[in-house]
Amino acid sequence: MPESVINGYKMHYLDRGEGTAIVFIHPPVLTSTNFQYQIQQLSAHFRTVAFDIRGHGHSEPSRESITYPLIVEDIRKLLDELKIERAFLCGYSTGGSIVLEFLLSYPDRALGGIVVGGMSEVSDRKLRRRIFLASVLSRVGAAGALALTIAWNQARTKVALARRLYNDARQGSSKNAKQYYQYSLNYNCTAQLKRISHPVLLVYGERDKKFYRYARMLHEQLPNNELVLIEKVSHQIPTKAAKKLNGLIQRFIERCSK
Repeated sequence: MPESVINGYKMHYLDRGEGTAIVFIHPPVLTSTNFQYQIQQLSAHFRTVAFDIRGHGHSEPSRESITYPLIVEDIRKLLDELKIERAFLCGYSTGGSIVLEFLLSYPDRALGGIVVGGMSEVSDRKLRRRIFLASVLSRVGAAGALALTIAWNQARTKVALARRLYNDARQGSSKNAKQYYQYSLNYNCTAQLKRISHPVLLVYGERDKKFYRYARMLHEQLPNNELVLIEKVSHQIPTKAAKKLNGLIQRFIERCSK
């Protein structure tokens, strides 16, 4: 896994394949490993890039507080480092919020967005409670247990992947994970969604009913989007419905490239 100093910190990233670039963005505690199946399969057709956010996995902890604008700036600098002029941004869960922030901040560097189980705000009590609890667990030093729970939920039937997810997750900084969680609680770009003219693919799990409100919100507000529900899957789409997700991403990018 290459390492470069990006925007003042040592970033670990993956860069596989050639052609149209896709940059994958993970949520708190998880790492670029969560996109293992996307990198493996889609790199045969596209240039696939995944990185560990500051203080996550093998990337250096951040002295600055983790915010979405800071992560977006890191992505822009990574594109510069890899000499990628424009890319599709694919974010999972809160990583989807960063996709939206990037499209708003640097529209000239984006080809489009792919939001997987994502949101433009966290407005329901249940999700806010879950994110708040995760931030508390990070703060009190229970990051190892949190990493184990998240890794197991992502890849319950794939022991080797679950082990990799756990080992990578526990390498990170609990302070930076807490900051990432806390920023997501107050982030809200819903009022700005109509400014995004890029094509956006929205992908949600049919069983992930607590995220239906966010799927509807994005589908109604984004001017140029496609909404797809994947049957028989909940929130953990990149690992539990990888083949279907990868097919959707490939077809979406090919349509956008015509």
